[in-house]
Amino acid sequence: MKISNLLAAAALAVVGLIAAAGVQAETYEGVQAPVSGLNRADVQGEAMRTARAPDQNVTRGSRGAETVQVSGDRIAVKAEAVRAASAPDQNVNASSRVNSKLVSTMRNPIDVRAEIATRNSTRM
Repeated sequence: MKISNLLAAAALAVVGLIAAAGVQAETYEGVQAPVSGLNRADVQGEAMRTARAPDQNVTRGSRGAETVQVSGDRIAVKAEAVRAASAPDQNVNASSRVNSKLVSTMRNPIDVRAEIATRNSTRM
């Protein structure tokens, strides 16, 4: 047999296998029905109310200061912030250096001052 006859036979066999497998195209079932519980008039009314709402496109914070719920005593929060800002290793974390662990060797200056003040007040 010639090569062209072999190729034709192989192509015919492939077409026969595809036909036997029952290849089918998808059927078009059209647009699906809407699932909304509102009718057209209700949706249009809601859209009109939303479009006419005041300040709908204003960015956050442009209407003045926002209220914040207080989470603690002002003096305690300030003392904690000052202590954290004075910490000698406040900008260091465990990944600052390769294969290192964060070990704080320096004492916080706020603690040192408090200790000195306590010692001086008891010397009288």
